[in-house]
Amino acid sequence: MIWPVAAAATTVPTESTQQAIGYPSLFLLVLIGALVPVVPTGALVSSAAVVAVHQTAPFSLALVFVTASLAAFLGDVALYWLGRRGMGARNGSRWLAAIRARAPEERLARAQAKLADHGVAVLVLSRLVPAGRVPVMLACLIAQWPLRRFVRGNLPACLAWAVTYQLIGILGGSLFDEPWEGVVAAVVVTVVISAAPSVWKRVRSAG
Repeated sequence: MIWPVAAAATTVPTESTQQAIGYPSLFLLVLIGALVPVVPTGALVSSAAVVAVHQTAPFSLALVFVTASLAAFLGDVALYWLGRRGMGARNGSRWLAAIRARAPEERLARAQAKLADHGVAVLVLSRLVPAGRVPVMLACLIAQWPLRRFVRGNLPACLAWAVTYQLIGILGGSLFDEPWEGVVAAVVVTVVISAAPSVWKRVRSAG
């Protein structure tokens, strides 16, 4: 009876430690990724979901979902607020410049046209389309959407985004016995999804 007790004593703290470190880290990294769109936040959420699948603690997946969606939502709202301040400033701002730098004219024009036709629905879908979030956000800024209207559209967008990438992680975690194998699979899938539009555009241009 000593060995099972000892094993439980060593296993529980390990999982508890992972959760104590993992959820705040996930929140911080997704928040930073929303503000500085270079962090692969989708891969982070999928990887966290893989780990959660292999944990015994209840509500692990629910906590990943809440953490990721809340961090993405707060990051988007903060970036939009900073962008609005930049739009009102005489010389702009570095945040507005960063948003403009990541919204090519072609994508921005498409985002503006779709936003004019479909409104909030485009904002909801923009987080599910690779490289679609920033052009749509800039289109909202140019259209002078008030912060409240952006918030209403961005909330379901962040929830849908978190669900999508968490499902990728759940699938990866379910297919493999070892968490690291599921993490690798989830990261590969998210990278392929992110790169697919650019690859397709190059193939069409070459053809």
